[in-house]
Amino acid sequence: MIKLENVSFSYQKGKNFIEDLSLEFEGGKITTILGPNGSGKSTLLHMISTYLKPKSGKIYLNDIDLRKLKQKEIAKYISCVYQEHESPDDITVRDLVSFGRNIYTDKDQNEKMIDFALEATGISDIQHKKVNNLSGGQRQRAFIAMSLAQNTDVLLLDEPTTYLDIYHQIEILEVVKSLNQKYGITIIMVLHDLNQAVNYSHNLVIMKDGEIVKTGRASKVIDEKTINDVYRVSGYIHREENDQIYFIPKKIC
Repeated sequence: MIKLENVSFSYQKGKNFIEDLSLEFEGGKITTILGPNGSGKSTLLHMISTYLKPKSGKIYLNDIDLRKLKQKEIAKYISCVYQEHESPDDITVRDLVSFGRNIYTDKDQNEKMIDFALEATGISDIQHKKVNNLSGGQRQRAFIAMSLAQNTDVLLLDEPTTYLDIYHQIEILEVVKSLNQKYGITIIMVLHDLNQAVNYSHNLVIMKDGEIVKTGRASKVIDEKTINDVYRVSGYIHREENDQIYFIPKKIC
């Protein structure tokens, strides 16, 4: 679905932060990008969204070179919820979600997609509330609904559980899981929590210092040595009978 070929990126002139990176993201699956702070997780996600432009290399959506598309065309294929987002004062949830339809002109279809996005994210009952009166979890679902209203094949989420308590973290990840299972949306997200990433993703991409350390099936990629090498934390993997996996940290190395 998404393919990067020999992509390099630099935040300043001189040394590249990401160098000659090639990677494929499986269509119809949830892939989570993991790594310590400054590893390149969000940079990679933002290049896929075209918010950041690679210094060299190509990024494909299926067989389409994203460099050849205008921003409005890309918005029909890829939507993104960034870590930091703002909304106008006193806007309702429904009005916020309607922003996801700005590139379309069919009013009837727009209303249908807004209703769909509200229902799919479980916020139809609060659609007339003001966004600035929502809880953190409700607010995050509202922004996911706005991206969902774009009706794209790919949804990018940059640390969607940041600043949320554990209840609302799980709530958001259950919404993400449901969107993938019910509608086949390809989801690529950045997370910090190893255990949430493993148990809510089909695939993982593990990064360090702008490079791919490991990629593959979530249940196969995570092991004690990799975590030690990437995060400098020792511990052990606990596997339950239902195939859920948990990393229990012991100490920093």
